[in-house]
Amino acid sequence: MNRPLLITDCDEVLLYMISHFREWLAEEEGVTFDFGRGEFFRSMRRVDTGKRLEQEEMWALLGKFFDHQMHRQTPVHGAVDAIAAIREQADVVVLTNLMDHRQNARTRQLADLGIDVRVFTNQGPKGPALKAILDEYEPSRAVFVDDLSQHHGSVFEVAPQVRRLHLCAEPQIAPHIPCAHEAGHAHARIDDWESALPWLLESLTCDEKDLQANE
Repeated sequence: MNRPLLITDCDEVLLYMISHFREWLAEEEGVTFDFGRGEFFRSMRRVDTGKRLEQEEMWALLGKFFDHQMHRQTPVHGAVDAIAAIREQADVVVLTNLMDHRQNARTRQLADLGIDVRVFTNQGPKGPALKAILDEYEPSRAVFVDDLSQHHGSVFEVAPQVRRLHLCAEPQIAPHIPCAHEAGHAHARIDDWESALPWLLESLTCDEKDLQANE
């Protein structure tokens, strides 16, 4: 029987991103970023004019950050040790919504920080990409971790047998994002790795009927 498999997102799950992105915007791009304003692009304004950025400008700045500023990102507290512990029991891969040409940079970035795993890049809903990973690995059981509710919904539609944990480790945005657990698309919502690790290990190693009995 093949090993269990953890499929995890990266930004705000393994690595802090948005706080470093905000610092860079202020330092080098003359843009303020207010986490509490809702939609991503609606949260950004030019310092000199107060004008809100258009969505196309936001995407361009995000691309610039990932092409030139990924070295700013730091590991989420507890993530490196948690992934190491999980790898003793299961395979681990990263499924990250970056353009494909950034796959090698993300792989190196994670390895340099102590998370040496295979990285899959994706654009759009993650359900189909996750299904392709399952078809390749054929794991005995699988668990998916992501910080965005819509990706849990996508995985729920494509592979409902996968256990799903909604985890957003950035406390400045966690209260403002829709909860996949409340929506019925994730089995749990836990926003720190110390608390998430026991849940993940149990989900990866216990029989489904035992998991259901504990819920």
